[in-house]
Amino acid sequence: MSDIDPLAPTAVASGGSPPLIAETFDGDRVTEIRHTVTDCAKAAGLGGARLDDFVLAINELMTNAVRHGGGRGWLRLWRTGEVLYCLVSDTGAGIGPDRLDERRRPLPEVAGGWGLWLARQLSDEMLVRSGPDGTTVRISAHLNAPGPAAG
Repeated sequence: MSDIDPLAPTAVASGGSPPLIAETFDGDRVTEIRHTVTDCAKAAGLGGARLDDFVLAINELMTNAVRHGGGRGWLRLWRTGEVLYCLVSDTGAGIGPDRLDERRRPLPEVAGGWGLWLARQLSDEMLVRSGPDGTTVRISAHLNAPGPAAG
């Protein structure tokens, strides 16, 4: 078992290989970074609906960081073997335990509350750490898995 914290803001691939993307962002850069993520994920071997799902999940996490996490955040994208990982962190006040533990689909008439749920549904794995100093979410997508990611 590795002693590396998978949710550390500086998390990178095992062996210290550099991330495919390591960027800070605010509301003005979300679209630009989403396009860069798309290009890098595609070059790493993710395609079709899995690519679309993974990028949408990352977009939701960045949007949450901007809206609820202090207006800015940082993103790291890396590949380890056949798995693509993305870590999104912010310095907001954190997410309450009731929201973190919620696994039910938000009600259609509710505006908001969809970001974490979508990220969980559209990725293969999601880890979250949240507290008064911010939130970090890591999602992954297996490159060789068939069909859409199943949360």
